[in-house]
Amino acid sequence: MEFRDEQPMQHEIGSRTYLVADVEPLDVDGVRTVLVGSIAWAVAFVALLPFYGELEETGRTWWLWTCLAGFGLGLFGYEYCRRRRRTRTEAAETSPPAQP
Repeated sequence: MEFRDEQPMQHEIGSRTYLVADVEPLDVDGVRTVLVGSIAWAVAFVALLPFYGELEETGRTWWLWTCLAGFGLGLFGYEYCRRRRRTRTEAAETSPPAQP
């Protein structure tokens, strides 16, 4: 299985030509992004806990449970991204280097 992602180096839109910079993406596997998002949901859950009574009075306890669900789904996403990163790393180590 090959994980190369060939991208064009220029785009022509109308009468203009746009060049694409050859830079590596910052977070290819998404592990850090999912982890930060999960932590943000957990912080939001903890921040809303002192207001549980007020949320219950106004019928907005779903805010609290939405934060908890976001954190839980983030944990699944974190594990998925970690496995994907590990699989890609193992595939890169076992496959021969790409020929230019």
